[in-house]
Amino acid sequence: MPNLPKINAQKENEILETEPEGQLTIDVFQTPNDIVIESAVAGVNPDDLDITATSDSITIRGERRREKEVKDDDYFYQECYWGRFSRSVILPQEVDPDGAAVSFKNGILTVRLPKLNRQKSKKLKVKSE
Repeated sequence: MPNLPKINAQKENEILETEPEGQLTIDVFQTPNDIVIESAVAGVNPDDLDITATSDSITIRGERRREKEVKDDDYFYQECYWGRFSRSVILPQEVDPDGAAVSFKNGILTVRLPKLNRQKSKKLKVKSE
């Protein structure tokens, strides 16, 4: 059996203590010129959002931080998600991430990605030699 590298105890504890991420809920729709992604992120500081877009996908990561600690025994209902969250989706059409516009108003995050209007197919001419 080959010697496999061992993870040191501190690194192992960090891995075990890592909280799972919640999944961000989103709406994705189109306008004539854009693919639009919207998400309700109330309670999230815009500085705690990390958005990465490519020509065919988008990833939104962030964290909703609790302002004060509440003991588990003091809850009657606990339905709100607190902690890290993320969401990655494949976009339905190629977009230009360099032309993206991002806004945050009344707890709603909106990302507008301009569509690239490339033809899906191209007619090729056969040239005889």
